[in-house]
Amino acid sequence: MPLHTHVCTEIHQNYNLHVKYSLSIPIFSFRSTFTFMNREALSVFDIFKIGVGPSSSHTLGPWRAARRFIQQLDDAGQLKYVHHVICRLYGSLAKTGKGHGTDVAVMMGLSGYDPETFETDTLQDKVNQIRTNSRILLNGKHETEFVPARDIVFLKNESLPFHPNAMELCAGFNNGETVSRRFYSTGGGFVVAEGENDAPAAVKPLKYDVHDADELLQNCMRAGINISQLVMENELQWRSEEQMTSGLLRIWDVMQQCIYAGCTREGILPGGLNVQRRAPALCRKLLAGAQHNDLNSWKTAVQRTPQSFTNIMNWVSCFALAVNEENAAFGRVVTAPTNGAAGVIPAVLMYYHLFAGGNSQRDIIRFLLTASEIGALFKKGSTISAAMGGCQAEIGVSSAMAAAALTERMGGTPAQALQAAEIAMEHHLGMTCDPIGGLVQIPCIERNSMGAVKAINACLLALQSDAERMKVTLDAVIKTMWDTAKDMSAKYKETADGGLAVNIPLNLPEC
Repeated sequence: MPLHTHVCTEIHQNYNLHVKYSLSIPIFSFRSTFTFMNREALSVFDIFKIGVGPSSSHTLGPWRAARRFIQQLDDAGQLKYVHHVICRLYGSLAKTGKGHGTDVAVMMGLSGYDPETFETDTLQDKVNQIRTNSRILLNGKHETEFVPARDIVFLKNESLPFHPNAMELCAGFNNGETVSRRFYSTGGGFVVAEGENDAPAAVKPLKYDVHDADELLQNCMRAGINISQLVMENELQWRSEEQMTSGLLRIWDVMQQCIYAGCTREGILPGGLNVQRRAPALCRKLLAGAQHNDLNSWKTAVQRTPQSFTNIMNWVSCFALAVNEENAAFGRVVTAPTNGAAGVIPAVLMYYHLFAGGNSQRDIIRFLLTASEIGALFKKGSTISAAMGGCQAEIGVSSAMAAAALTERMGGTPAQALQAAEIAMEHHLGMTCDPIGGLVQIPCIERNSMGAVKAINACLLALQSDAERMKVTLDAVIKTMWDTAKDMSAKYKETADGGLAVNIPLNLPEC
């Protein structure tokens, strides 16, 4: 891979320092990147990550990048000498970063907080403290001056070639020297530093190599197993069954708690759109006075409501709305495979759990395993980043994941599960990402409800179809999605420069 040297010199007017640094940067192209990605090995825990809303690419990714940067300084023994830190945001991170809380994520990452365990109820207080005091405790150890309005720079008219979600972190030391590193948030909470690929390193070779849907199907047919069994055997090459089980049940617990919190927490969502939470009112209406005091009693109450088609579909919508209203409020969510699409899989999984016989832990684990494999196929062959592919890369992928998982759990063959995934994505192709005000609220929250319902419909269609007669394969739809993403205008890729974002007249702060 060819290298060139990137040298940057600037004068930061507030520090009156010359900031100089030199980086050896590999020259990438999008196509070569995705060709490499076809060979990557992805775990279920790469696809499902516990984090903080509202965006996996604009919040979770930058949070992890900032935390990684500051931890590297700490590990190198340099943290105590840091005089100041500057973060520059490029492309989509700059254009919609305010609405997505990218600045908040950077501050929390630099502070050393882990997004998986961070107490989300304390977020606003910690951010306000940094802004008020103009001080930050780097990695929880070293305090230095930090003025967010000055030190987090939104470069809306600049972009970097590797990926639209780009950021650069620069630390200046007391002796006048600096160190800088660029990171790219490639979707779903994945972060890659300049010069790296975002494929997680496989500790051990997998039992089954899967690089596309056809290879997945052939492996299942030869071994006489379904998709979830194949994924389980691969995962066991990396971790024990106990570790896998406990990890996936924790994922499910976070999903459930998120649904319950979203169904019981009233209020207006932050950001300036004044969007009223709808899930609590819908939940109360559907419960018709039934009482509950915790998650389990709430689930029992939900199951006792009328089992009509309309009522169940209302519950599916309620589950999805609940998750993404929590996500919009910087709540605890699971990327599935992204935060913007975090409500689809929990909604369909809760539907399966409460209304379609998915009662056991084994059922839940198998659902998540199948869903993760479909998400991995899209990441390998296309993208799960809205900044790269529009909303088809988020809601479309999550709907395909949920459709395949539900189909297998309802007795479908591997071929039928893949057909369900294809059906779900086929009817999301070309969907744009045009968030109003740069916020993950309109149309994002409702789209999760629609994606969940489409997933269930795709499952039902696939179960009543002969998969061998299908004209469109999942691999063809993944390729088509990527072709569509490349053809799509940049203004429809999470920039708030097109679509609903410019056609809804709202008086909002600049985002």
